[in-house]
Amino acid sequence: MICFPNAKINLGLHVVGKRPDGYHNIETVFYPIPLRDALEVVHADKTSFTQSGIRPDIAPEDNLVMKALHVLEEKHTLPPLAVYLKKNIPFGAGLGGGSADAAFMLKLLNTFAKLNIGDGELEETAATVGADCPFFIRDKPALATGTGNVLEPLPLSLRGYMLYIVKPDVHISTREAYSLVEPANPAFPLLEIISRPVTEWKEHLVNDFEKGIFKRCPVIGKIKDELYARGAVYASMSGSGSSVFGLFQAATALHFPGCFVWEGLPE
Repeated sequence: MICFPNAKINLGLHVVGKRPDGYHNIETVFYPIPLRDALEVVHADKTSFTQSGIRPDIAPEDNLVMKALHVLEEKHTLPPLAVYLKKNIPFGAGLGGGSADAAFMLKLLNTFAKLNIGDGELEETAATVGADCPFFIRDKPALATGTGNVLEPLPLSLRGYMLYIVKPDVHISTREAYSLVEPANPAFPLLEIISRPVTEWKEHLVNDFEKGIFKRCPVIGKIKDELYARGAVYASMSGSGSSVFGLFQAATALHFPGCFVWEGLPE
């Protein structure tokens, strides 16, 4: 059985406070995009994991796909499986590729092994794997608060825009990104900004990670500037980076040598 985990972008991201447990409370809008990995499970004599595509930056046993499998095994009986993952979503990009793979693994196993787990329980299980994982269970535009695990569905659509993703060969760890941010309450509620036309987002919709990360890695800020110079109606870093996305009203020719570049139509 096969499925195709998709990436997400962040439309705005406010770091609003640090929690007693050391994590941070955020406010952001997750939006799914059709940049996809491929994930397959088949019956086997013993459980194994094989990855292809974009070169991994972690050991196979540390992959969130296998963590998701082992978390589900704690409560449910699963048969031995051969797991195959083809990576098309780049690592360290702020696109949620690893979280998507884990969440889709939970959904895939739920169907494959006929476990009949509801979405609510799947979201709770996904939260134990990673903060962004619960979003990908329902995989619909949502306002995310808390650590990113409290989700409120939104009637938001970016259809009609061309989406471009540009990721330089730069990696920013999540820990480093948070160390460069001073938590604060936003000037305007995110839902108020998102309700405005996309053409007005440039002046109001911000990602709090950008200020510190652009100083640390100017190349990321230059990509955002270039997207605007090429006609983007809105551009932003996604998550804690290092990818930057741009929304355009028409297809355009972009050239970013040495960078991962993807274009597609939001669904």
